[in-house]
Amino acid sequence: MSKSKGFIEAEISKAVTRWEKEYLGRGSVSVKTDILRDMIIVSLQGILTPAEYALCKTKEGRSTIKRLRSDLVETGFDLLRENILDITGQKVCSFHTDLSTKTGERLIVFKLPLNYEESFLTPNEGKHALE
Repeated sequence: MSKSKGFIEAEISKAVTRWEKEYLGRGSVSVKTDILRDMIIVSLQGILTPAEYALCKTKEGRSTIKRLRSDLVETGFDLLRENILDITGQKVCSFHTDLSTKTGERLIVFKLPLNYEESFLTPNEGKHALE
C-alpha cells in the first residue's frame, strides 16, 4: 500500500523537527509541511529565542540574526537533503530558506526534479469535468 500525501508531509515535519533539535539544539513551536508540484514547503513557527527577538529590535540585530540562522541551516543542509531522499525517494535539486525576524517564522523550500505531488493523484484526479 502506498503512503498518502498527508503521511509523507507529516514524516517530513517530524524529520525537520528532529533535525532542529539534534543539530540546532532546540525545535520550533510548530512545523507544517506541504507538497506542491515539485516543491516541498516547510513552515516553522516560533524558532527564535527571546534573546533573538530582543536583538531583532534593531536593523543591525535583524541582519545578524538572519545571517547567523541562515548560515546554521545551510551548514546542516546535507542531513536535511538525506532526510528528504529517505522519506520521498526524491533527490533535492535546490534548497531555499528565509526567516522573518518579525514573526519568528522560517520557510524552507526543497525543489525536486519531478512533480512529486502527481504521484499522490489517482488517475481521475486533476482532470477537468468537461474533458
